[in-house]
Amino acid sequence: MKLSAKDIHAYERMKGGLITANGFLGTDARGLAEIIQKDSEAMEELGLTFEQAASALETLKDAGSKGLGEPTELPNGIVVQTGDARGVLPCPWDDGVFHKNSVVAENPANGGRLVYSDLSIHLLREHHFCQGRGSEFRLDPAEMAKFMPLR
Repeated sequence: MKLSAKDIHAYERMKGGLITANGFLGTDARGLAEIIQKDSEAMEELGLTFEQAASALETLKDAGSKGLGEPTELPNGIVVQTGDARGVLPCPWDDGVFHKNSVVAENPANGGRLVYSDLSIHLLREHHFCQGRGSEFRLDPAEMAKFMPLR
C-alpha cells in the first residue's frame, strides 16, 4: 500500500498529544501502511468485512446507549456500556468530527472485549484502520470476530 499525502498527514496527526493525549498508534512501531495491511489480511482470514464489523459495533453502541450509562445485557448475552464526554474529536484524515464517547462491549461466552468510540467506527469503516497495537481504542480483528455474527 502506497501512502498518499493525505495518509501521511493523517499518520502524523495520530501521534499522542495532537488529537488525543495518547494518540491512535499505541505502542505500535509499524508504519500506517503496514498496520492497515496486516489488519486487512487478518480481517480477510477471519471472514469479516470492515463494513460488517463497523455496522455490528454501531448496533452494539445503539443497544448499550439505552442503558443510560449502566451496563446493558443484550438477549445474546453480550454486555454493553456506553459513556459520553463533552466535546468532539476530528478524524485524523480530516473527513469528519465525531462525538467524544466510549463503548465497552463484553462477550462472556468467549471472553471477547472491545473498547471503542464513534470515531473508532468511522476509522474502521472509512479508512480500514483498527488503530495501532497498544492503543486504548484498538479494534483488534480477532477480538471483533468474537462478536460476529451479531445475533
